[in-house]
Amino acid sequence: MSVRPDNTTYMAPAIRNGESFHTFYECWLVEQNQYLQQLVSASKTYQDSSSTSIESTQESQERVLRPLIDTVVQHYEHYYQAKSSSAKLDVLAMFTPSWRSTLEDAFLWIGGWRPSMAFHLLYSKSGLQLETQLAELIQGLSTGDLSDLSPSQLIQVDVLQRKTIREEKDTTEKMAKHQETVADPSMVDLTHVVSELVRSGEAGQEEGGIEDQVESTIAPKESGLEMILQRADDLRLRTLKERDARNHGDDRGPIQRHGSITT
Repeated sequence: MSVRPDNTTYMAPAIRNGESFHTFYECWLVEQNQYLQQLVSASKTYQDSSSTSIESTQESQERVLRPLIDTVVQHYEHYYQAKSSSAKLDVLAMFTPSWRSTLEDAFLWIGGWRPSMAFHLLYSKSGLQLETQLAELIQGLSTGDLSDLSPSQLIQVDVLQRKTIREEKDTTEKMAKHQETVADPSMVDLTHVVSELVRSGEAGQEEGGIEDQVESTIAPKESGLEMILQRADDLRLRTLKERDARNHGDDRGPIQRHGSITT
């Protein structure tokens, strides 16, 4: 297992070239895939050997899988900490990530995945598992995966989903309101100044002054984008952690939680 780089020492020096977070993300993704593979492997190993164990199923699952689940969640925390540090230096790069495909760009929500999508993925995966395990469920057998969710667990997921959708909508509205500031008086005035300089042929002579005005006008826009991005990323991370925390607090086993995390 590799050692995680400190956010400040790793991100700050390299980010000036515009590629640092891209590099960080690629390394992070490799590690994340390794952690998920370890979790999947441990889950399969546990299921294969659980029939011969005298330890209770719940206690055994917690002992074997809980540390791995915690590692995956902590790795997500590390990602969003690094992303926050990067956004302070170049927030616009976080909205137009060079490491994403054009298809991924088309489905981005404020620089990342839409939090409510996590629940759609959960329901889709549980539905697929329900189909494959239908015979066992009809016989009253426990499958130990997402198809085995109880009514109370589904209610908890629904409550969290509704809460997430409300916060997601609120953040979307804040983003829309901030986007409207591109037509505020300061931006209109800047446009007029630039147009006049271009028409008069004095753009080069007044370059220093116009750069100061551009910076003073654009800075609040970038600051607002940074705050909204942070709000969106906080919701993304909380959605992952609250799903895991609620699952950890009910009668659902880590094997089911592992299925939720890797969805």
